[in-house]
This record gives sequence, structure tokens and C-alpha cells, in this order.
Amino acid sequence: MRALLIVNPNATSITPAGRDLVAMALSSTLDITLVQTEQRGHASELAAQARSNGTELVIVHGGDGTVNEVVCGILGRDGMPGGPDPVPADELPAIAVIPGGSANVFARSLAVPREPDKATVHLTDLLAQRSFRTIGLGCADDRWFLFNAGLGVDAEVIANMEAQRDKGKAATPSRYVRTAVRTFFSAARREPKLTVHLPGEQPGTWEDFDGVHYAFVSNASPWTFLNDRAVLTNPGTDYGTGLGVFASRSMRTLPNLVLVRQMLSARRTKGPTVRHVIRRDDLPRLRVTSSVPVPAQVDGDHVGERTEIGFGYSPERIRVVADLPPLPRVR
Repeated sequence: MRALLIVNPNATSITPAGRDLVAMALSSTLDITLVQTEQRGHASELAAQARSNGTELVIVHGGDGTVNEVVCGILGRDGMPGGPDPVPADELPAIAVIPGGSANVFARSLAVPREPDKATVHLTDLLAQRSFRTIGLGCADDRWFLFNAGLGVDAEVIANMEAQRDKGKAATPSRYVRTAVRTFFSAARREPKLTVHLPGEQPGTWEDFDGVHYAFVSNASPWTFLNDRAVLTNPGTDYGTGLGVFASRSMRTLPNLVLVRQMLSARRTKGPTVRHVIRRDDLPRLRVTSSVPVPAQVDGDHVGERTEIGFGYSPERIRVVADLPPLPRVR
């Protein structure tokens, strides 16, 4: 099998020695080419080339941002509103992930081991078994996302974390928590700016929820991880269902402490139930608008400030190497 190994040398946990060991191990079973990314967007360019030259598998050794770039490069605008018709997933390169970032949400959602050496062995075993699954994706305007996107506080936290990384500070879980707490209390002093627009009961109608401080849109569950702890917003959402939305109308401290406890509860299967949260599952589309520009994020990557984003779900868009049961077809 012809495979392209895309390595982000700037990812949190990647070293030259580790990269070489991964490549050596994979070369025993694959006709593999290794390429390192050189700047932001390069992984997308490499993935688009892989599609055009008939490469069968693209392996990403990096974080969630690099995986997102690869998916966007493979798919382009095919299947998006206003774009070309989608190409069947089995006619496109499949993707696999060797974790190399700090969170690795996508890889962990596919039960990929966090350590690169174990993930490499896991991958070769799955390839020997021809264990491929076709998953659905979300799109945020003109960009695909794998697991989540959002506007408001979470995107502001990511922007603040990226600013700290640019100064040479590591993206550790403790730094993330400190940054999230500071950002939350700063945002709590502001008036809500967002409105969430959900499909109404009648075709072509919308149900509007204003007074929203932040909105998360999920294509999978968990929403993210805090060390080994899953953070749950929409447990009923996975790669075979529509999108989940989770939006808050309150920044009061006590109700949100209850909310955080529910989000971190491994026993909770129905998701948080606090009254100030708007939560829906299995949505084919939704919109979030804002009265002023607010930070936005896609798969943990800050994408600037927006006043509106339209979200949609596209079923069976790309194949992944994964040890998952077959996903249900979306209605």
C-alpha cells in the first residue's frame, strides 16, 4: 500500500528520533514516503497532492490541527454547500493518526494509544486486519472539522493558549486550566453577544436562542479531554450522527461549577442538564450569529473572529483506520 507520512516537527511531543522510529516501523509493511511540514497550511497542500497522485493512505504524525489540515486538503470543497458533488470515500485516500500533539482529541476518540510507539503498533495491526471505517464530518462555513468547533469562550481560550505558545510556553494541561479560568472570569463581565439558530419543526423554519455567551458544536464525543478525563457535552453525538450543539446563557459562577462537574462525570451518559444550557443532538445544520466579531475555533485551531458561522453535517465523508464498530447510516 502506498502511504504518505506527514510529520509536524513543531508538534508538542514529536522528536527527530521518535519520528524516525515511527517511519522505520511503518516502512516494514508500507511503501511509505515521509514529508515534514514547513509552515501552517503545508499539510493541506501535501494531502491534496496525495489525493491527486493516487496515494492510498495518509498517516498524520502530529496534533489535531495537522489532522484537520490533512482532511481539508484531501476533501477540498467537495460536498460542501455550493461546492462540487462529494467523491465517494473509498475513492479517496484514507487517513490514520500517530498522536503527536498535546490534546490529540481525534486520535483518542478513535481509541488510538497516546504513545507514538504503541500507536504505530496499533496502526500496523489494524492495517493487517483491513480495519477501515467511514465517518461523517462537520463543516463550519468553508472548513471541515472532525470533532468540534465553537464561538466564544472556548475559542478565546485557544487564542490565548496560542499566544502563549508563540512566546515559547508549553501547552500543558495545567496551563490550559489556568488560562480557561482567567478567560472565563474575564468573559463573565461581558454581555452575551451570540444567537444560536436551530432548525424548526417545520421545514425551512428556524428556532432562535439569543443571550448566548458561548456555543460549542460537536461531531463526536467527548468534546475534549483534560489529561485522562473525558469532557462531555453531547454524549449522544458520534461520527455516524448529526451535529450536537451546547450553548450557555449564563456565566454565573455557581451554576457553571455544577456544569463543569457534570461535564467531567464519567457516569453521566445523558449529558449535562443544567437549566442555562441549550443542548441538542443529531442536527443536520445550524447557525450561530454574533452582534460583534467574536473568536472562533475549529478542531482546536483559532480561526480568527467571526460574526456568523453556518454549520452542517456531511455523512460518510472520509475513511479512517480505526478499531471501531460500523457506524449507523444517518437518516
